[in-house]
Amino acid sequence: MCNKVDLRTTSYVLAETIALVQNRLGIAAVRTFHNEIAPVLSIEWVDAELHEIGMATTLGAARKNLSFVDCSTFAAMRRLGIDTVFTFDKHFAEQGFDVLG
Repeated sequence: MCNKVDLRTTSYVLAETIALVQNRLGIAAVRTFHNEIAPVLSIEWVDAELHEIGMATTLGAARKNLSFVDCSTFAAMRRLGIDTVFTFDKHFAEQGFDVLG
């Protein structure tokens, strides 16, 4: 039996992913990502409040390798009540999220 999983991301993670794909794989890969992968994602658009929480968290942590995008994502996940994430980024576990990956 297959469980349905809601694939959620933030608009900031989406922007970061597009930039990475374009840089490493080129515009054709961005087109494929946009047309075939992005449509199955539920996108949490980062608003002014999430942006400010992410910035406050980034500045408060004062850590070189803890990104603003990650901190904004933590805030979005908390807002949405999401406690499980698929990632290879250790910062999510440090923030108390259950990590798959």
